[in-house]
Amino acid sequence: MAFGAIATNSSSLIKKNESGLSSFFSSSSRIQISKRSGSKKVVSVMAPPQTQRPPAATGSVKTAMTMTEKILARASERSQLDPGENVWVNIDVLMTHDICGPGTIGIFKREFGKNAKVWDREKIVIIPDHYIFTSDELANRNVDILRDFCMEQNIKYFYDIKDLSNFKANPDYKGVCHVALAQEGHCRPGEVLLGTDSHTCNAGAFGQFATGIGNTDAGFVMGTGKLLLKVPPTLRFVMDGEMPDYLLAKDLILQIIGEITVSGATYKSMEFVGSTVESLTMEERMTLCNMVVEAGGKNGVVPADNTTFKYLEDKTSKAFEPVYSDEQARFLSEYRFDVSKIEPLVAKPHSPDNRALARECKDVKIDRVYIGSCTGGKTEDFLAAAKVFLASGKKVKVPTFLVPATQKVWMDIYGIPVPGSGGKTCSQIFEEAGCDVPASPSCGACLGGPRDTYARMNEPQVCVSTTNRNFHGRMGHKEGQIYLASPYTAAASALTGFVTDPREFLQ
Repeated sequence: MAFGAIATNSSSLIKKNESGLSSFFSSSSRIQISKRSGSKKVVSVMAPPQTQRPPAATGSVKTAMTMTEKILARASERSQLDPGENVWVNIDVLMTHDICGPGTIGIFKREFGKNAKVWDREKIVIIPDHYIFTSDELANRNVDILRDFCMEQNIKYFYDIKDLSNFKANPDYKGVCHVALAQEGHCRPGEVLLGTDSHTCNAGAFGQFATGIGNTDAGFVMGTGKLLLKVPPTLRFVMDGEMPDYLLAKDLILQIIGEITVSGATYKSMEFVGSTVESLTMEERMTLCNMVVEAGGKNGVVPADNTTFKYLEDKTSKAFEPVYSDEQARFLSEYRFDVSKIEPLVAKPHSPDNRALARECKDVKIDRVYIGSCTGGKTEDFLAAAKVFLASGKKVKVPTFLVPATQKVWMDIYGIPVPGSGGKTCSQIFEEAGCDVPASPSCGACLGGPRDTYARMNEPQVCVSTTNRNFHGRMGHKEGQIYLASPYTAAASALTGFVTDPREFLQ
């Protein structure tokens, strides 16, 4: 299988050459070629001999730092940080939602007092998004608790929903928190964003430190604006080569997770660079960073560039200062991928690292397809699915559920013409293909949710999904089987009723 990955493991110093790619300056490396997935892995690299020199007379010499180290150094008011250090970090944005918000608020009130005020009402963002369109009284109560707290604290950024029968009647309601954070201008290069959701790492696409935290930590941040964090070491992923027109960022991150496993980046930063990454849109970069937690990553990060700055032009008026890894920054490991050799992938049940080529699973009969979530429910995800349906001219053979991440995505589905369609919108193409009508924007069935959640798996079915996790019970029924895939692969599979390589329709 031509997965096209080269992994370089080393704790020694790595430096860039003139082309922007990294090279070791050791002339005595031991290289072992692994047959697994066609990858080359440097098992150990001997650092070059170091010559002794006296200390600088002007004081200590600063060590080169990675992006993540620089962001945390600035946020902790330190000039230098090393992996493993524990530092008090000043937080720029704290996000919570209807699942963890009530618990966070309870801890905040217990520890700081019933009448305590939050540290900064303009730096807390509260977004109902998970269990919204349900008759479950406890789920509805969670949103009520958020609303009462935001009124009490005069929280500036609360994206409320009151009328559950018609989401469009709620102008403040957004939908999935991670996509809404980006669309509403809460993501900025160089900042620290924490959220009570494991996929908060999504925001690393903007060149910032973003990670998920628990309710207790969030309650502390809510009262102080600070958190004690351990500086993670950084893994670097260099992705080069022309992106084939049948691949999406979902394939890239499934490739990486399959390569390093679900524990391969435990409490490590994952930095994505290379010509392929530079060519990705912001939404695709978000997909890449969104799933680093599925490899155990503390955070994912993409260097900010003109693509980032252009996206932010109409999103935020706040000043920001991007940072970049130094040329001689130390990376724990480096992995290289020739993207032109990667094929469409899926993650088979029941783990995101259970990687397989989509074409190898062509005999897997499926019962349904789900396109949605913070990972696969953005505007470009639906445009990608529509592209496959348009190219085929056929109707889907299994129920195909569409759940836009946010109100804006929902409007884009109905308003943006699909390239090459003669002016048709995604919604028109989806209707012609026989898909379900796009649902109200939310996290939907990605997390299962109450039994009446739209598209929840209430039976032990087989589903191809653009979501991020395929553990037992993740989308509802504990015996359900979930194949994680890109929107291309999901749409192709909907058309055949089997797991299908999208090249069948795109070439």
